[in-house]
Amino acid sequence: MILRGPPRPPWPHLAAWRRRSSPPPGREGLRVLGRVYPCDDFTNVTPKILAKLGRELHNQRYHPLWLLKERIKTHFYSAYTARSGNPLFSAHDNLSPVVTAEQNFDSLLIPSGHPSRKRGDNYYLNRNTMLRSHTSAHQRELVSGGLDAFLLAGDVYRRDEIDASHYPVFHQMEGVRLFSEHQLFSGIANGQDLRLFEESGRRTPQKQQVHSLEAVKLLESHLKGTLSALVGDLFGEGAEVRWLECYFPFTHPSFEMEVRYNGDWMEVLGCGIMEQQLLNSAGAPDKVGWAFGLGLERLAMVLYDIPDIRLFWSQDERFLKQFRVDDVRRRVRFQALSKYPPLRNDISFWLPADGAAFHTNDFYELVRAVAGDLVEEVTLLDDFTHPTSGRRSLCFCLLYRHTERTLSRREVRQVHGEIQRRVQTQLGVEGRY
Repeated sequence: MILRGPPRPPWPHLAAWRRRSSPPPGREGLRVLGRVYPCDDFTNVTPKILAKLGRELHNQRYHPLWLLKERIKTHFYSAYTARSGNPLFSAHDNLSPVVTAEQNFDSLLIPSGHPSRKRGDNYYLNRNTMLRSHTSAHQRELVSGGLDAFLLAGDVYRRDEIDASHYPVFHQMEGVRLFSEHQLFSGIANGQDLRLFEESGRRTPQKQQVHSLEAVKLLESHLKGTLSALVGDLFGEGAEVRWLECYFPFTHPSFEMEVRYNGDWMEVLGCGIMEQQLLNSAGAPDKVGWAFGLGLERLAMVLYDIPDIRLFWSQDERFLKQFRVDDVRRRVRFQALSKYPPLRNDISFWLPADGAAFHTNDFYELVRAVAGDLVEEVTLLDDFTHPTSGRRSLCFCLLYRHTERTLSRREVRQVHGEIQRRVQTQLGVEGRY
């Protein structure tokens, strides 16, 4: 549901990318979760990313992401029940992260030119297949299966910067609720006279052209009430929230929810009224609905005081045992492990002289491919343009720190040397070291 980050610059001309990053000769396919996918000029997923598939941290019992997922499920199961007494919302947390580009984008009405589709921001197995960048890639198939109320959790994949709060694999959870005309207006005075849809309507900031204003106002009220109750459960009754209008391609109107936490406003989730075109294509043209999505790591880092996103992937018992609780609602405060000393190394280089475009996501991905989780943060220190030649030079600081042990200078020197070598051979830059 959430499209993170601001729009990034257009991806470089395809020929320039092929020259630097086409699949290795003889590499005919990628084996992913037991299936082989053919490679092409769009293939950009790395072995280190593929190694994360199947870990499913959100399904590992007593992992902090599992705890938070179960806590959200428990809230919805207890707060919303069907007439039969069973939970109204069904939960789905084992859908494959390998999806088609059509599922990930087109099914959600994300236009072809939208920045979230760019090859530089996603992991593609090939031009038509990718690792999902949001769990919303499954919305249409679940609605098409006849589900009116469901929760969905899973691992998602995006190329991104390197720091304590960003990681190329993270986890999302979202919810969808659909209403028929009878369900939405039952209990409303003169509800029998109200309608979900109107003819000859027009799209405004408050509603879609096909929706009646009464239906949208009821949906919005239900959505905000539902999410305010969830946040009250997670942060405590009386948590102060505010709603900001925003834009998502698959909802309108759309909102971001912020919670005041430790004196600051913190974004918690994105939500909105589902685009009717999406529901029509999923076989539910006679219903309206809302959807929300949140990042599990973002919330878990705040609720459990986890300072570094890399820790979620730790197998250190000192980390994991802190979350073995008998009640998922129990308050947990992570006790920091030993803070191992960092080692800093800088790298600077001239950008390609032939004018080929350079993007920092390419560099971040190369660092991840070589160093994995040994690098805690990458920071741009200097961006210099030579006054005579016009050539541009970048200097980055790489902060090396392991979460479970002390790194040796020799170990870091070897890794950093490999990064220096590959940045020249794979990105076409000229080193200044």
